[in-house]
Amino acid sequence: MNKCPITYESCEGKYSLNGLKILSRKLTDLNDLDYSAEEQRHEAAKRATRMSIQGVQPKLSAILNVKESKFEIVDIKGKYIIKPQHHIYPQLPENEDLTMKMASKCGIDTPIHGMVYSKDGTLSYFIKRYDRIGKNSKLHVEDFAQLAGEKRDTKYNYSVEKLINLIDHNCTFPQIEKIKFFKRFLFNFLTGNEDMHLKNYSLINQNDKIELCPAYDFLNSSIVLGKNTEESALTLKGKKKNLTRNILIDYLGFERLKLNQTVIDKTLKELQSAIPSWFELIDNSFLRKGLKDNYKELLDKRIQLIEL
Repeated sequence: MNKCPITYESCEGKYSLNGLKILSRKLTDLNDLDYSAEEQRHEAAKRATRMSIQGVQPKLSAILNVKESKFEIVDIKGKYIIKPQHHIYPQLPENEDLTMKMASKCGIDTPIHGMVYSKDGTLSYFIKRYDRIGKNSKLHVEDFAQLAGEKRDTKYNYSVEKLINLIDHNCTFPQIEKIKFFKRFLFNFLTGNEDMHLKNYSLINQNDKIELCPAYDFLNSSIVLGKNTEESALTLKGKKKNLTRNILIDYLGFERLKLNQTVIDKTLKELQSAIPSWFELIDNSFLRKGLKDNYKELLDKRIQLIEL
């Protein structure tokens, strides 16, 4: 039996029926991408000047051609983002897919995502664009670097405290969004995502309200970069590492976000309830054993630190 890279279910072919139905009710199979990992990286580099979704990871825009049962790389009007294997950092697609699935388990809003096989047998990560609706409509999205007047090369030069002010000043219902932010910040701390800079948070204007976008770019960067990494891309109480329960719960939750005890307890309970499913997902993921062990070790230490 094989394992579906979209749902992690056992399956006879490359994908489970449930995995295919997540993409489209009409999909009965999914062909490999027409490009190898190296070719995808080359295509991403070629298109980088024409695309707005640039970053450290190579990224491609794609549509799902249900009739041909495959993803097709496009320059414009893409509905999905594809991320191939990185040429230096190991298993980033497997890492990001796992971490996004873990986020879903504790109630964080995530777009449709999964992994697809490339023609060389490697896995690429895909995520559906949440700002595309219908055939040609696009919702208005601004990342926090734009809101803060920062540039791509200054996206780390900011504090969590100032980011909270942006939520207060720009969201329709800021208190609701601050509760979402609190859970996401704690989740990213627990899962070793120390790369949540200003461009990895965005606001979307939909249904007559401005709110946080669904989560994206969640992955355990700490197990990729090494043990001496920072714990937060943005400073919190002047620190990017050696964060404590007091800083994460009392200072961030109570003092800066102005959340009450009931809300904080509910958030912590939701995270705590998801912990068994997180370890199960790690064990069942496509990460190789060494990275699985590193992920579980870091997660266990962070859970103990904030006493979940």
